[in-house]
Amino acid sequence: MDKTFKRFITLPVVEFTFFSILGLFFWFSQKEQNILPLIIFIYIAVFVPGGMLLYAFLPSQKKNIGRRFTYIMAGLLLFLEIGILGRQNLQLEGLFFTLLSGFFSAALLHYCIAKIIGPIILNRAWCGWGCWTMMILDLLPYKESSGRLKGKWGFLRYLHFIASLILVVWFWNTFRYSIPKENWGMIGLYWFLIGNALYYALGIILAIILKDNRAFCKYACPITVFLKLSSIFSLLKIKTDKDSCQGCQQCMKACPMDIRIPEYTKLGTRVLSSECTLCLKCINACPNKALKVSVGFDIGGKDFLNEK
Repeated sequence: MDKTFKRFITLPVVEFTFFSILGLFFWFSQKEQNILPLIIFIYIAVFVPGGMLLYAFLPSQKKNIGRRFTYIMAGLLLFLEIGILGRQNLQLEGLFFTLLSGFFSAALLHYCIAKIIGPIILNRAWCGWGCWTMMILDLLPYKESSGRLKGKWGFLRYLHFIASLILVVWFWNTFRYSIPKENWGMIGLYWFLIGNALYYALGIILAIILKDNRAFCKYACPITVFLKLSSIFSLLKIKTDKDSCQGCQQCMKACPMDIRIPEYTKLGTRVLSSECTLCLKCINACPNKALKVSVGFDIGGKDFLNEK
């Protein structure tokens, strides 16, 4: 196998294995053999790793086609099929309403797999490959980041999280608003569409002001409250090779999340930042093949971030 290809292959292989096992588990654990969950998991296991493989095979200048492919295929399934046609609110508020209502829903399953438990294995690959918010924001022209705002502006994501929770509790207590068991109906569709519209509007505004497509992810996305915590323990991280690195810092320049990857190389550790989305851009940018995706057991969370 080509050495260049080897640096990328671990992520799609683990992703395929993870979702294939999940699909079989849900299929065999059901009393009534509902084939829909199996179809959904097989769909994800084929198309998302397929886009990652496409990313690995394509030349450097065209690799983003693979990412666009996964964004679109994941978006078609989750945003259109489950969110709009299925009328399920997959936004954060949908999760909170589900927990208060006390029943199992698509939102609960989605958050557990993609954003709470899944990142312990897959890191924040959801952000780098499956997020339907980034599916749109990634089309904006601000592809390269010049660094983060100085200071702890990431606290805004926690305020957003708390505001969403307060909104749900207010509706729940003030209007006695609840969800009919396992059936959102048109109300779920309204919540989903309005919530996404607000996310897109905020993301586009931040991107234009800060000239950074990933500004929403860095400062305002409430979902990262889950992702940053669970990804600390992730088995998948970017591995650095201190001997191969020549200090050109191309990896840091390519990183859309402004991670100072050379700092981890100097320490001889994997990239332990909980901001890493496994987008693989650093691997592609490294001229010395000093980076690759690896499986390991370590605890991350130590953030070296490039500020403006």
